[in-house]
Amino acid sequence: MNSNLLKKSDESSKHISLFAATALGIGGMMGAGLFSLLGTASAHAGTHIPLAFLIGAIAASFSVYSYAKLGATYPSSGGGATFTVMSFGDGLISGGLNIFQYIAYLIAAALYAAGFSEYANTMIGGKLSPLEVKVVGAVIVILCAGINLLGTRIVGRAETLAISFVTIALLLFSAGGIHVANLSHFEMSGWSINGIALAAGILYINYQGFGVITNSSNAMKRPQRELPLAMFTALGLVTIAYILVSTASVLLLTPAQFAQFNGHVLADAAQIVDGKLGLLIIGTSALLACAAALNATIFAASNIAADMATKRSISAMLGSTVLKTQTRALTISSIIVIALVIAFPLDVVGKMASLSFLLVYAAITFGHIQVRNKTGAKLWPLWTAITINLGLFITLFINVVESTPGSAIALTAALIGSFGLEALSRKYLVAKPGSTSH
Repeated sequence: MNSNLLKKSDESSKHISLFAATALGIGGMMGAGLFSLLGTASAHAGTHIPLAFLIGAIAASFSVYSYAKLGATYPSSGGGATFTVMSFGDGLISGGLNIFQYIAYLIAAALYAAGFSEYANTMIGGKLSPLEVKVVGAVIVILCAGINLLGTRIVGRAETLAISFVTIALLLFSAGGIHVANLSHFEMSGWSINGIALAAGILYINYQGFGVITNSSNAMKRPQRELPLAMFTALGLVTIAYILVSTASVLLLTPAQFAQFNGHVLADAAQIVDGKLGLLIIGTSALLACAAALNATIFAASNIAADMATKRSISAMLGSTVLKTQTRALTISSIIVIALVIAFPLDVVGKMASLSFLLVYAAITFGHIQVRNKTGAKLWPLWTAITINLGLFITLFINVVESTPGSAIALTAALIGSFGLEALSRKYLVAKPGSTSH
């Protein structure tokens, strides 16, 4: 009877449409990074933020190629967690990478939740206390977890509705901003290769959401065709939106104003375009975008954890302890995200999230090289992805060590701890009778 119920449940949650999968990816990308990290990126790139976004998109495109090939060959709700096992085998490397990847998704989710609470506070005039801002972030995590419990189809519909509004609002803002901007007063700021690379690294978190699409690959009717199409379509649409929005922003605001309005640059730029109505529209868009990104990222993180727990060949540490079902995985994931929201400020979480995914995507793509005869991938895009991701990672990591060393220490500890936990679990848990979950 239980197996029949599970079968019916699987059937009811299966089949996510191409449009919904694309919306899921856009939702995972168009979040707090766009609305909250422009000021931080401008401190390094000045008026060249559109170029930094373009470089980030180029870097992401090679990783998208790798993930699309892997996802089409190994469709699974585990997404990247499955790719590591297929590439590196069932061992310490895949297990450690997957724990770290799981942590990376939770850090990104915390960024989106923090972005939501910051914009909510901005829209009501900054009346909330720091504690109340944290409470708002915790509440939105709980709400998004509830949506995810309703199943894949509901997640897809929620993403579609939210992202449709956000996309329209951002396109209107871009058109209006470029129209009202006084081009005769615009001055291009100075630039450096290192500064633009730093900005590209900071803004890279805006593209990490392409990975969440692979977590829905087993819910697609034809993943070999639909997955690559959904991933590249989402990346292309988001890149166009980022370049248009950032162009309008640099035409409306000076670098000094970017620094002054850090955390809510678009809201202040929108006021120049259309007063309080502009603030309301962009503020609402920020809330929806952050919620959609949070929703999609929790969806990916919980799927990774559940997949690891169910198959048990992916991570002994998470699979044999508390993450035994998708519901429990979602609950544990949400609790950790809430803890991160409470513990870290938005800008620190943003840099940590970008660093985490630059490293994860480089590692998974390196593993892809080992199985490219099965996926049919060409070698040069894979090596290009590895080189660009590691280059941006090193550039941003050096900056983080110099500016916020605590973040670098926390990230390094998370990476070392991931492999340490996996090593300990493989030594002490795997050999125990009855430890295998089914």
